[in-house]
Amino acid sequence: MELSGPPFRADHVGSLLRPAELRAAHELFIAGKHEPEAIREVQDRCIGEVIAFQESLGLHAITDGEFRRTSFHADFIEKLEGARASGSLPSAGGQFGPRAFEVTGKLRRSKPIEVAAFSFVKKHTSRVAKQTIPSPTMLLRGGRGAVSREAYPDLAEFRADVARVYREELRALADAGCSYVQLDDTNFAYLCDPKLKHVWEEWGSNAGAMADLINAALAGRAAGMTVGVHLCRGNSAGKWAAEGAYDPIAETLFNRLEVDAYFLEYDDARSGGFEPLRFLPRGKKVVLGLVSTKTGILEDSDLLKRRIEEASKVVPLEDLCLSPQCGFASTFRGNPLGEDAQRRKLERIVEVATEVWGSAR
Repeated sequence: MELSGPPFRADHVGSLLRPAELRAAHELFIAGKHEPEAIREVQDRCIGEVIAFQESLGLHAITDGEFRRTSFHADFIEKLEGARASGSLPSAGGQFGPRAFEVTGKLRRSKPIEVAAFSFVKKHTSRVAKQTIPSPTMLLRGGRGAVSREAYPDLAEFRADVARVYREELRALADAGCSYVQLDDTNFAYLCDPKLKHVWEEWGSNAGAMADLINAALAGRAAGMTVGVHLCRGNSAGKWAAEGAYDPIAETLFNRLEVDAYFLEYDDARSGGFEPLRFLPRGKKVVLGLVSTKTGILEDSDLLKRRIEEASKVVPLEDLCLSPQCGFASTFRGNPLGEDAQRRKLERIVEVATEVWGSAR
């Protein structure tokens, strides 16, 4: 059951462990001790190597490992005029508090954000170059209090500007030849956590509002561009921020959100069971994140196949794929596992996908 396009039977979320050389160079760069041109040379070389690494494993969705970023979301958002990081949200029972953002002025996209990074990958692979970007819902964190009243007396105008700057970036990515985009969203999943849900509702950001914002950002996207959304309960240095099954958001997530695929965290009991997948319409795909990036322990092949079989009782097997539950390095310092463990886990995904569907593609 080979798919005609993305997502692929064996896929991945995007970020990969940085080589030691690149981590060291990045540390110097953020300390102001490394010139941009010097770190770019290291990045280019390491990205070329990680592209070849992904291809050698048999993966067909190829990213740059997010090797140019400090974090999966802050780099993108802080390149928007009017937005900046501003501390962390309360953990409310999780192992860390997720990054918060503040809107201090009118949002503008004064220059391309990920177009050059995407173009580099596309130039160096004959497979599908996949571009990851943070979900526009990241700019909802903090509610009214995190958005300048002077710039945005009306929050409807703020949300319209969020959608507009995302449409501009997606249009530029499409013009550069991008056909596969993944929105990384940790906010939908926080609505599954009873300890966090009320905070988001106080901010006026329920599941419907989040879906509407993403839909507005995707409005008019290029024909042939596949868009997936990755849901995560937090992933930083192997730690998590939220827990809870998908039940509270499932119907809205699968039927109101206008995306083609869902990368869903399912590596442990914090994500609940597969029952909420019953709301998935035919034609949409679920990429089961059954392989953990938080630990170096390699998942058993038979266990993965049993879990895929269990999910197929709710969603037809032809609408399922397999991936890690998250990236291996949501920040440049990475999760607490080695590069050998990362390779074995990605190899296991390709191996199991090939056995289950007859193809990793």
